[in-house]
Amino acid sequence: MRIAFDAKRAFRNNTGLGQYSRNLLNALFAAYPQHEYYLMTPKTGPLFQPPVADNIHTELPKGLYKPFPSLWRSNGVLHDLSRLCIDLYHGLSHEIPVGLHRTGIKSVVTMHDLIFERYPQQYKAVDVAIYRKKFRYAAGHADRVIAISKQTAMDLHQYYGVPENRIRVCYQSCNPAFAGWLNDEQLQQVRTKYNLPRQYLLSVGSVIERKNLLTVCKALHALKGKLDIPLAVVGSGGDYMKQVKNYIQANGLTDRVLWLSERPGGVAGEDMPAIYQAATLMLYPSVFEGFGIPILESLWSKLPVITSNVSCMPETGGDAARYIDPYDVEAMANAIHEVTSNEHLRKEMIERGVRHAANFTPERCAANVMKVYEELM
Repeated sequence: MRIAFDAKRAFRNNTGLGQYSRNLLNALFAAYPQHEYYLMTPKTGPLFQPPVADNIHTELPKGLYKPFPSLWRSNGVLHDLSRLCIDLYHGLSHEIPVGLHRTGIKSVVTMHDLIFERYPQQYKAVDVAIYRKKFRYAAGHADRVIAISKQTAMDLHQYYGVPENRIRVCYQSCNPAFAGWLNDEQLQQVRTKYNLPRQYLLSVGSVIERKNLLTVCKALHALKGKLDIPLAVVGSGGDYMKQVKNYIQANGLTDRVLWLSERPGGVAGEDMPAIYQAATLMLYPSVFEGFGIPILESLWSKLPVITSNVSCMPETGGDAARYIDPYDVEAMANAIHEVTSNEHLRKEMIERGVRHAANFTPERCAANVMKVYEELM
């Protein structure tokens, strides 16, 4: 097959959409070298270095479209796809070119979540309108829609009426670096770099209302005098983050919360596996996600997880995580105390986590996606 991808985010995006694109592409390149791969991108970038191989090609806008890369990506790319005799096009993050269905080229789009449909008040109105137009078009016109969780599959059917027979659930993986075990010296280097104590709780993700960090802070307050382990936060935010900080200051928790992303230079991506592996417990009480990648990163890092009993979190955490009502402060506090104080329970959670994480390897992710491609050929 000659397979083209919308590779913009693989080259330019350092958040979850970019990570998904890079992880999937690298896994496909390694497992299925018999195919020709074309990476369609307005610009290259430092985040992605495709392997040097005769079957891997990077395509940039040319001619009249060179000064208008966004226009090329949304429609002008169709000329190049036809010129290259592409069999199948995969939009890796919610979008496909307008008019692709009229070219005879088969299409797949990956839909990560429809969170903006559930919580539009947490987005700018103009962004909601843009997302809705692009996402609805892609979901309505692609030959197959890949959902990264059953939750996202249900949302596609509920909000956009996508028939279930056009949706395929293909779970994502995460950066394989999280599965590589680091020695004590390497972990201590990262503790020293970020001024982390021997034990700490960990929170990873944007500090926004949906991620629900305030419940964690309220649980820390409830545990005052019972637990002396600080919380390290990797993530930034706006108004909600100010609300969380006000609560922390008003309740004497300032020295119990470490804002790693606010240190000079922030947090280096290559240090994240060590930050996970050196932690005591991951706290992820989000009220809604498309997949919840920090849960999987934790399982691969042999880090116990407390997360929410809603949305897709039970899919990602399986039987390994401890689940709570995300707004139940007492349940969160009790779970933190139990997991941090019971070494036997921690060991059981880690062992279950390793087993469950095996369902989300890059190889398995690539195999499931390749099955979708093969359905269409």
